Amino acid sequence: MPDNAPLSNEEIYMQRCIQLAQLGQSLVAPNPMVGSILVYNNKIIGEGYHQQYGQAHAEVNCINSVADADKALISSATLYVSLEPCAHFGKTPPCADLIIKYQIPKVIVGCRDPFEAVNGKGIDRLAAAGVEVTVGVLKEECKALNNRFFTFHTKKRPYIVLKWAETANHIIGVNTHDRLLISSEITNKLVHKWRSEEAAILVGTNTALLDNPSLTNRLWTGKQPVRLVIDKQLSLPMLLNIFDQKQLTIVFNLVKEEKRDNLVYYKLESSKPFLQQIMDACYQLNIQSILVEGGSKTLQSFIDHQLCDEARVITNTQLTIETGVPSPILFNAKNSITTQIGNELITYNS
Repeated sequence: MPDNAPLSNEEIYMQRCIQLAQLGQSLVAPNPMVGSILVYNNKIIGEGYHQQYGQAHAEVNCINSVADADKALISSATLYVSLEPCAHFGKTPPCADLIIKYQIPKVIVGCRDPFEAVNGKGIDRLAAAGVEVTVGVLKEECKALNNRFFTFHTKKRPYIVLKWAETANHIIGVNTHDRLLISSEITNKLVHKWRSEEAAILVGTNTALLDNPSLTNRLWTGKQPVRLVIDKQLSLPMLLNIFDQKQLTIVFNLVKEEKRDNLVYYKLESSKPFLQQIMDACYQLNIQSILVEGGSKTLQSFIDHQLCDEARVITNTQLTIETGVPSPILFNAKNSITTQIGNELITYNS
């Protein structure tokens, strides 16, 4: 379809589902964001979205939102939903059964759910009950809405976002123990917003030691990310901020397996690829996304191992230094979008 082609009514309604779904961002993980609407005679009579993990799904909230005067119309309406209705008992009952209960004759689905407990089962259950089901309206947009969820369930690893700040001449740090301040107060807040949107944040040993970060989103609202630290030989001193026990912290190492309240030592094997073991561990721990804020070595390792779904680079165009640690080299980025805040350029690569 050409980019300037007008949207069909089905696509317009699915766009509304996507808009609603986005209201659940940072609130529903590890569940996907989902939006749903009920349409009768080209009029929306109900809207809903998944609002909070463990609570009602989008279809339930949509049906419950229908006004009393319109309840009788539900059995003649068309339900739009951005992701396939579930067919299993989890935190809530199956949404497919609810749709069948209300005798909704037609359901239009944005895309299938890759989660093994669903993945076509919801669609099959609806079809078996005589519901007319259409799948694939704005499919790519619906998948992109939940790229973290899809990556986690199809690639069996977290969605990886790399982030770094660099000078105008592509320096990420200095060769001393001094910290190089590159980004501004405004972009620092933006980074904390990014932290609030991911399940976890990861740094390597040198960054933890030299910068002593807290790895929180204290400059923004929202859920605090799990802190992930690579410390192979457990050389980091316990006085560092990351060991304050205020937030779950997982230390990937080669020495021991241990848990103390909010501090977990996760032992990996020296004979196997370290980053892949971290990916496998995070998959088992149900950590769906990671913001990597490590130093150049850690960042480059993720790039070299093709463990990079996005890279966000903050460039201070007014700052140059003669020598220092060069920025990571990003390759195979297919799309780049750049925005500017004051003297800083923010490039989003995917």
